[in-house]
Amino acid sequence: MAEKTVTRADLSEAVYQSVGLSRNESADLVESVLEEIAQSLVRGETVKLSSFGSFSVRHKGGRIGRNPKTGEEVPIEPRRVLVFRPSHVLKDQINRQPPSPGREAAE
Repeated sequence: MAEKTVTRADLSEAVYQSVGLSRNESADLVESVLEEIAQSLVRGETVKLSSFGSFSVRHKGGRIGRNPKTGEEVPIEPRRVLVFRPSHVLKDQINRQPPSPGREAAE
């Protein structure tokens, strides 16, 4: 069940088709937007896209984990993790769509 993955090239093509910029300008625009989102997250800012969702960085403290294979305790360093919270509009949109062919409705 290989589903389509949307790539930067796909996004650039969609901008090219809908906005009418050249393909190079469309690719530059997509890169610029993605870079601004990434840099905002690196700075620790929350990125909110109306009717889509919010990206934020959460700080997780260090802890002791366990290697599931050996049972050995391993320290896990403190780290920052990226969190995405979809908007209710996006959730509603996804739940209105019928499941993809070959996928069960219960998934």
